Amino acid sequence: MEQTEKSKVYAENGLLEKIKLCLSKKPLPSPTERKKFDHDFAISTSFHGIHNIVQNRSKIRRVLWLVVVLGSVSLVTWQIYIRLLNYFTWPTTTSIEVQYVEKMEFPAVTFCNLNRFQTDAVAKFGVIFFLWHIVSKVLHLQEITANSTGSREATDFAASHQNFSIVEFIRNKGFYLNNSTLLDCEFFGKPCSPKEAFTDNPALGFVDAGIIFVIHSPKKVPQFDGLGLLSPVGMHARVTIRQVKTVHQEYPWGECNPNIKLQNFSSYSTSGCLKECKAQHIKKQCGCVPFLLPGYGIECDLQKYFSCVSPVLDHIEFKDLCTVGTHNSSCPVSCEEIEYPATISYSSFPSQKALKYLSKKLNQSRKYIRENLVKIEINYSDLNYKITQQQKAVSVSELLADLGGQLGLFCGASLITIIEIIEYLFTNFYWICIFFLLKISEMTQWTPPPQNHLGNKNRIEEC
Repeated sequence: MEQTEKSKVYAENGLLEKIKLCLSKKPLPSPTERKKFDHDFAISTSFHGIHNIVQNRSKIRRVLWLVVVLGSVSLVTWQIYIRLLNYFTWPTTTSIEVQYVEKMEFPAVTFCNLNRFQTDAVAKFGVIFFLWHIVSKVLHLQEITANSTGSREATDFAASHQNFSIVEFIRNKGFYLNNSTLLDCEFFGKPCSPKEAFTDNPALGFVDAGIIFVIHSPKKVPQFDGLGLLSPVGMHARVTIRQVKTVHQEYPWGECNPNIKLQNFSSYSTSGCLKECKAQHIKKQCGCVPFLLPGYGIECDLQKYFSCVSPVLDHIEFKDLCTVGTHNSSCPVSCEEIEYPATISYSSFPSQKALKYLSKKLNQSRKYIRENLVKIEINYSDLNYKITQQQKAVSVSELLADLGGQLGLFCGASLITIIEIIEYLFTNFYWICIFFLLKISEMTQWTPPPQNHLGNKNRIEEC
């Protein structure tokens, strides 16, 4: 134990000796030399005003220049603080620009019948209630109480149809655009190839008859909920659209996150992200994927919907597991969006002569034509599009230019001036460090006298 302590002492002494030897090669400047260094810096620095404090012989002028310099430094410090504070609030500006072009890309138009399924397919009343329950739960998170007729019908249907496949049912009995539903179509003067029975129950919210359609970017999944446009039967709907492109800044200036990619969609959208988020939670908890949500996996059967999918959707909503909007939410806003605001006007369709012509051509009664046909016409209002862009209000280069302007205005300083001051402060700091290290080295060479009386006695006798 004593040997270890002695070795530590020897090691420390050896280290201090090396430090002392190194510092002795670079001795401290004398007070006169340090004073001359300070004076030379004051008269040679490009920081305006300091040389006037040093060189003026009049004490009054020195005091005045000292007040001027200190006041300028205070003002520039205040201005720099305000600029930095403003920059770190991440301000943005919004610019709106209209671009005129000769040709414009036509958007995608997705049509859907307001009636979900064919008449013969939903002859059993329970099927309607069951499917409405599923759609409401998955898309709208709408609660249907256990005491409601719809819930009882849906439960009974699920119990008696264990092998029922929702995907196959919609594939075979759902609404599709084909020769029987799309009577005529033209796109820029060219034909674009490809009657309806109203089946949905008004008690479930289906009180309209006609077509719902969404005008959207070809890269974006159509979103009918709350965004679809309606066209009733027996009407000619003239739709005029405009193209509006919106660009959001990424965090911290904006709320978008360009690094998020979706697995089942080619481009990012908040609606697609929310669907994937719900699908991932359901797949993790239930081991299956609902037919209305994207993803690969086993289709959720009827019992899974009631025993697992429905409770998981309630849990997602209650715990806010799939949020939207901010940069740190599950689905932040997209960095770039293309929308098509529309204006719709209506007129009766068809006219009396057209009614007679269509009745003969389709071999249907005039009443049938009035109650089943819809005509939709979509055009651009102008050959231009509007870009709404969120931009950084202050860039890094603008911030540096502003700070440099403030330093130059109040102190006549520049980047070189700042380097001069840093060099001056570093030199003084270096001298202070050397001074304290030498003092420590001198203090360690003094050893206290022994504490035992015998040692003191021997020392006295030796003296």
